[in-house]
Amino acid sequence: MRVIAGTLRRRILEAPAGLKTRPTSDRLRETLFNVLAPRMEGARFLDLYAGSGAVGIEAASRGAASVVLVERAVPALKVLRGNLETLGLRSGARVEAVSVGAFLRRVRPKSAEMQFDVVFLDPPYEAAEEYATTLGLLGGDARELLAEGAVVIAEHRRKDKLADEYGVLRRTRVLEQGDAGLSFYEAPSL
Repeated sequence: MRVIAGTLRRRILEAPAGLKTRPTSDRLRETLFNVLAPRMEGARFLDLYAGSGAVGIEAASRGAASVVLVERAVPALKVLRGNLETLGLRSGARVEAVSVGAFLRRVRPKSAEMQFDVVFLDPPYEAAEEYATTLGLLGGDARELLAEGAVVIAEHRRKDKLADEYGVLRRTRVLEQGDAGLSFYEAPSL
């Protein structure tokens, strides 16, 4: 794995051993960030189920002002922290070593810095209930974490169809590539 573009372009990333963590492929990350390019400069980026941190690191490389990476699996956390250290991302990137549900239920924005412009989630494919729970929280009780005009993107198996709506979130786009799909959600302006 490598960083695709930006200030950290071509830098190598480690991935956790085994099959429990499935890093987003280089090709899919490139597609994702080609779509997100106009939003990245100065964005506040939230990477849920961060794994190795590849998506959040790509966001930082492409100009995100801040990145919060949420991961609770100890092997993934070790690799994630190692990747951040190796790349010198000591400021602007913060790791939250808790479950995504716990993070979304406890964090409340005290300032605009804890409102996110882009939220990416990529739970383990076999944990299908995580999609509904996480998107439901983002479209419901945790929606105050979304900045005005925020986009929420869920990576999922292409054959697994997510709902068109989760609370205030409405799906606006689906991109499919290989076996993976990216569902884009937005909330109406308040």
